[in-house]
Amino acid sequence: MTLRRLCCAASSRGLVLLLAVFAAGVPALCLAKVARHTGKRDVKKQIESMETQWRDAQLTGNIAEMSKLLSDDYFGISMAGEVNTKAQQLERMRTRMLVISKIDLSDMKVKLLGTTAVVTSRAEVQGVNEGTPITGSFRYTRVYQKTPSGQWQITNFEATRLARQSPPTEPEAKP
Repeated sequence: MTLRRLCCAASSRGLVLLLAVFAAGVPALCLAKVARHTGKRDVKKQIESMETQWRDAQLTGNIAEMSKLLSDDYFGISMAGEVNTKAQQLERMRTRMLVISKIDLSDMKVKLLGTTAVVTSRAEVQGVNEGTPITGSFRYTRVYQKTPSGQWQITNFEATRLARQSPPTEPEAKP
């Protein structure tokens, strides 16, 4: 066999080998992508479920559940602009300084960034904060962090009151 034929045969076998490896690898890559997508969807559902747990704990004054949801280094900025640590937030619930009677959530979005999840939502809220009635529409951001043990916990929260919508005015009639 000549050197040229030997090189061509080796190239053909190499090409076949390369195609075989490529053909085997493409489905594996596709499966990995599907698994990542499915995993993300599962994590988003878990975070959405935790949002429901947070809402229920807030409405029922369930301090034990809220304590599990909030990380030890939690801090939140309330709808009144107050900054509270985990201990302060739980104390406000325990002493009933903050009592929420209604929370209707809508327009919830969950964004995953590695071991962090950012939730934004709209909330229609009714309740009492230190004796003052609170009612209105709010937008909030809640940040979850996955702990080394694999548990998700709330690390940060911020709420902003939405401006009240004025009813549309009638245009003035032209003389």
